Amino acid sequence: MTMARRHAVEIALTRPATAAELARASQVLSLAANHDSTRLMTVMKAGNPDQALNRARRRLKGLLPVDSLTTHYPDQEGQVLLSIAFSPAAAAAIRHAAEHEGQEPHRFLARVIRRALADHARREAEDLDHALRSLLTRTSPERLVAAVGRTLTAGEPAC
Repeated sequence: MTMARRHAVEIALTRPATAAELARASQVLSLAANHDSTRLMTVMKAGNPDQALNRARRRLKGLLPVDSLTTHYPDQEGQVLLSIAFSPAAAAAIRHAAEHEGQEPHRFLARVIRRALADHARREAEDLDHALRSLLTRTSPERLVAAVGRTLTAGEPAC
């Protein structure tokens, strides 16, 4: 039998939670909200991260407009778990696509999400490379590096 441990769970909401919603949900779980009440954190006692996500979803059902739940800390492989409650139509479409690919739905979805994230990272790197090449047509590498240094040390967020 697996020993229960505490797992940090991040809760993304589809819209900001109202004060009343937060108050009701806080009676069921200890919650910490971000500045605009669109992301929450809680700690769940469970045997594994998957159980923690399922337990959090069950306890919050009908209390908050939950979009997704994720484990807050990566596992030993550097992965976080993602829990999304799909509409029946979306779940059927995923099952159909997975069957077409000869995969289990959760494995199919994991592969599609990983590919989308890799594509996004590649496009972002390409956009940055393009922007830098454009900047280098108007200034020297030394001035560009100095400007980056000033920006990064100015104390303002980089993104």
